[in-house]
Amino acid sequence: MLMGGQACVLYGAAEFSRDFDLALYCTEKNINSFRLLLKTLNAELIAVPDFDIKHLLNGHALHFRANNRELSGIRIDVMSIMRGVDSFNVLWKKRTTLYLESQLKVEVMALPDLVKAKKTQRDKDWPMIRRLLEVDYFKHRGNPTQKQLKFWLLELRTSSLLIEIKNNNPALANKLSAQRQVLLLNTEQEIEIALREEELKERELDTIYWYKLKKELEMMRFKKRKK
Repeated sequence: MLMGGQACVLYGAAEFSRDFDLALYCTEKNINSFRLLLKTLNAELIAVPDFDIKHLLNGHALHFRANNRELSGIRIDVMSIMRGVDSFNVLWKKRTTLYLESQLKVEVMALPDLVKAKKTQRDKDWPMIRRLLEVDYFKHRGNPTQKQLKFWLLELRTSSLLIEIKNNNPALANKLSAQRQVLLLNTEQEIEIALREEELKERELDTIYWYKLKKELEMMRFKKRKK
């Protein structure tokens, strides 16, 4: 299932990405299929950890680079478990199926899950989250569903748009304020400060989540250098 930058491109929030980020369901069948794909792409592992299912199940990412003629230099990053989102089985049920040129079928992480997965400590992810939500809002604001309104109220990171939706849907905004206190605020300045606090909290949670995993990676690199 596609996620990351290429998924953002398909949702209209990015113009270009050279990398492929994939969510992979860890079964023996899927792992074997993925190994065949890597062979077809003449892809090599370019960083720790090694290609082992246990690393995927522990939350690590595997990093590869394609060396075949058509995709030479393209990086492929694979994960099975991500902070802040559901298990793969649940993500798969909520996925978005898109058809590209020549009716190529692509399974993409659902937009709400992609937004959650993007809440990391990396600077580049936060402008992308904002853009993803703005694109979705402007695309569907003419006739939104209750599900879409709820999604925007809980996730939008543009103060002016939050105020607009709050004013048009006061009952729903008030109901959701228990989940997101920023909905209790009324000025753009107040909301911008609260949004920044939300971001800092998520960055800290992501830093804590990756602390143990980074320690494990450091140990793997150390052992690899010793060999």
